[in-house]
Amino acid sequence: MAFWNEEIETMPREELERLQLRLLRAKVREMYDKSAFFHEKMRSVNMLPDDVTDFDAFRRIPFMKKTDLRDNYPDKLFTVPYDEITRVHVSSGTTGRPTVVGYTQNDLNNWTESLARGMTSFGMTKKDMLQNFHGYGLFTGGLGVHYGAERIGATVLPISTGNTERQIQLMQDLPVTAWAGTPSYMFHIADTCDRLGVDIRRDTKVKLAIAGGEPWSDSMRNKLQDRTGVRIHNCYGASEMSGPMFLECAEQSGLHVWADLAYMEILDENGDPCAEGEKGEMVVTMLQKEAFPLIRYKMNDISSLTWEKCDCGRTHPRLGRISGRTDDMLVVRGVNVFPSQIESVIGEMAFLSPFYHITLENDNYMDAMTVEVELNEEYLTEDMNALANMSKQLASRLKSILNIKAEVKLVLPGTLKRFEGKAKHVTDNRSYE
Repeated sequence: MAFWNEEIETMPREELERLQLRLLRAKVREMYDKSAFFHEKMRSVNMLPDDVTDFDAFRRIPFMKKTDLRDNYPDKLFTVPYDEITRVHVSSGTTGRPTVVGYTQNDLNNWTESLARGMTSFGMTKKDMLQNFHGYGLFTGGLGVHYGAERIGATVLPISTGNTERQIQLMQDLPVTAWAGTPSYMFHIADTCDRLGVDIRRDTKVKLAIAGGEPWSDSMRNKLQDRTGVRIHNCYGASEMSGPMFLECAEQSGLHVWADLAYMEILDENGDPCAEGEKGEMVVTMLQKEAFPLIRYKMNDISSLTWEKCDCGRTHPRLGRISGRTDDMLVVRGVNVFPSQIESVIGEMAFLSPFYHITLENDNYMDAMTVEVELNEEYLTEDMNALANMSKQLASRLKSILNIKAEVKLVLPGTLKRFEGKAKHVTDNRSYE
């Protein structure tokens, strides 16, 4: 098994935690001295930097939230002047003000280092050519993956999103061995290959992929791997952190969170630490970020963390697959519903493709949820009994998982809208006026 930085990647847990605490204390002192925002947060709970003597004391520091970033738009949270900032990225700003994130050269180096470790962990080398489907520009995905691949010496094809037929032509004409992009766009690539009569296994050299940028499930991965023959590795990150940062190794058993770069907490609804392996809300502290530090930032993602040594030999904690978000939770007739729950049910059923859409309506203040899902091509039939049975099977399984009834509509392949970036799975038309 290859390592990018074996000494760090295999460091014993005790040493990693000592390193984390040292970095935490230094970052708290730096932020207390340099950030009026953070200084006031600590004063609000009567804390001084020297009070952070252990991890329990650190957890007394109040959380940072997304609203803090927007309230301090555009750059009030920067802790270095612009003449020390090498790059600025800006989030999409789909709700409220966008998030502006600055990077020093050291920030960019650490981001690239994180991805170089991750890419090496699942087998990418300088002999690979990466076709990068992620968008370039203000979005962090494209440039993050690009520089990570170049760091390990791989060749990068910076094709970005769109023009799918050209994408497929180039992956046939050039020795492309790896992809990076959203899983929904990879499914679109596979659909278009089928339409064009291109066999990814036969007509290309693609063997590996990095997929992220939107929620997806293990069942969705299995379907995509079965269709394409490409081994697909999960990716996690956010623009506030740096962008795509943590990847799965060849074992595909969790995302390696580099403990020298980030301190990850998993907390229950009361803000207390969850047991190892138990699901809760993710809270991240970036240990070496200079221009835009995060201290106890609530990611709104739900996951779990384990320190169990990975079979690949790496000792850093591993993050489980994201199972939902605290801020995209849907409340339907008083029941909490996550789109990821619906996606997992869809993934169980061979007759369904991974493309789905949820529509919420209300009549007389009574919520109604409709789930549209595309049939897989091979299950198309004019047999009304067969179609009814498939609909019944899906509706029954959804009710057992969600504890509410959903209307199910099976639609033809290619019916639902495709997205080159993050897929949008929910339309909420409810009104309570």
